[in-house]
Amino acid sequence: MSTSDPRPVGLAALLPYLREHRGTLAVVGVLSLAGAGASLAQPLLTRSVLDRVSAAGEVSALVAVLVVLVVLGAAIGGLRDYLLQRTAEGLVLGTRRRLAGHLLRLPIAEYDARRTGDLLSRVGSDTTLLRAVVTSGLFETVTGAVMVLGAGTAMVLLDPLLFGVTLLGVGLGLGFAATFARRVRALARAAQERIGEMTSAVERAISAARTIRASRAETREADAVTGSAREAYAAGLRVARVQAVVGPVGSVTVQGAFLLVLGIGGARVAAGAITVGDLVAFVMYLFFLALPLAQVLRAYTQLQTGLGALQRIEEILTVPAEGATDRPAATSATAAPRRGVPMIEFDRVGFGYPGGSAVLHEVSFAVPAGTRTALVGPSGAGKSTLLALVERFYEVTAGTVRLDGTDVRDLPRDALRSRLGYVEQEAPVLAGTLRENLLITTPDATDERLHGVLDQVNLGHLAHRTPQGLDVQVGEGGVLLSGGERQRLAIARALLAGPPVLLLDEPTSNLDARNEAALRRAIDAVAVRRTLLIVAHRLATVVDADQIVVLDGGRVVAVGTHAELTETDPLYRELATHQLLVG
Repeated sequence: MSTSDPRPVGLAALLPYLREHRGTLAVVGVLSLAGAGASLAQPLLTRSVLDRVSAAGEVSALVAVLVVLVVLGAAIGGLRDYLLQRTAEGLVLGTRRRLAGHLLRLPIAEYDARRTGDLLSRVGSDTTLLRAVVTSGLFETVTGAVMVLGAGTAMVLLDPLLFGVTLLGVGLGLGFAATFARRVRALARAAQERIGEMTSAVERAISAARTIRASRAETREADAVTGSAREAYAAGLRVARVQAVVGPVGSVTVQGAFLLVLGIGGARVAAGAITVGDLVAFVMYLFFLALPLAQVLRAYTQLQTGLGALQRIEEILTVPAEGATDRPAATSATAAPRRGVPMIEFDRVGFGYPGGSAVLHEVSFAVPAGTRTALVGPSGAGKSTLLALVERFYEVTAGTVRLDGTDVRDLPRDALRSRLGYVEQEAPVLAGTLRENLLITTPDATDERLHGVLDQVNLGHLAHRTPQGLDVQVGEGGVLLSGGERQRLAIARALLAGPPVLLLDEPTSNLDARNEAALRRAIDAVAVRRTLLIVAHRLATVVDADQIVVLDGGRVVAVGTHAELTETDPLYRELATHQLLVG
């Protein structure tokens, strides 16, 4: 994640988001022009009505046309506003869909570098601000410009002198306000950054609510959230101060121009230079000129706010998705599963996390097909990292990881991962039901299969202890389950998919003796048809392995069976005597 500010985006960056709505926007454009035409015709009709009244002429037809124009203009405006709102909602929906899809495909390293709350803020509040770009920004700027151009032309034709007076007063006021409006984008982006930080603070506190309560840290965490909220508040005030200048300046400009035109225009009427009808029409055009100018200025600030949010959205969308820099697509021969059970091979593998030092050095060993290999070693030895490299969550920085003789980088990620069952050390459980957690790997599995895999890992009671059965809720992060149940549920998911390779990261770390024995029986049952690579935590997991790889400091220090290593390797003997025995 780069710490430098990304280059500001312009209106051109908005065009791809509007492309799918171009038909509706074209209709809105036509309606806007029609509405502007209806509005601009009204002062001329008003002048004609006044001139007819002064000459004691018939005005009913002109009044009827004027009423029709007023009603028509209102109807056109209402339809235009509805279409704009609908387009804006569609824009927000499309952006959220695109952003959410991209977020789920970011490289794992990006999740390591970014805060979850900030990412959530981009999907939520930042995309919401794009609505104003369409409704209050882009089209108000365009329609306001049309109104200004039409009104200005009519005012020149009515009285060039009064137009010059108007232009001088309005131009000075709005030019002053525009200098403030230009600052809005940077301030708005800063405000959104603070909102993202506040969301991150709230997400952090809620996700660790039990730890915070147990540590009696509610007040400290609340203060941290409040501190983030105050920063967001201060950033929002900076935007509000700029916008507060823009609005009053526009209002004073309109009122000042009105008083100036009324005074000078009244004198010109008295002198016979223009008629009362001309003055009334000119004043109406003044509002059609000044109000849209103020509207354009407000719309400009809204547009800058939206572009500030778009900049944060684009910052994520321009991050290459996982696989964007992959090697050329694998051939059908390399992508297709080969006959038999795959073998995993690490060949002089080196790896370091982005921004950190190397954690693996020249790691080489093979996992024969259909066998069980256990990885043991002190904390930080690189055991879990090896599993992540097989899954291609990260790419090796040196050497090669092979699956059945093929470099995993030459396999499409979907094809690779379809052959791997991976159970993380933390065994995450998704909020929702038991059924939804199981179906995430195999969406077409029958209830019979679901019950069967639950029985395999000694979790059958979960589907029978409430009337909801498989639709019982497991809570946010599986909070309604015990630690052991969460771990066994994660293993059940992997077993349900039936992959030929199982990668298990400390699968029995949270299990009691009874459930550990049940899980070992389940693993034993599937191991005859699969290749297993297990990060071992308990001695019982190690002794049954066909081979044990001992890691220390990111290097392989010994390979052998339990009996062999107990005799030949001091580190393994120490682990087996102390760490592995006590679990």
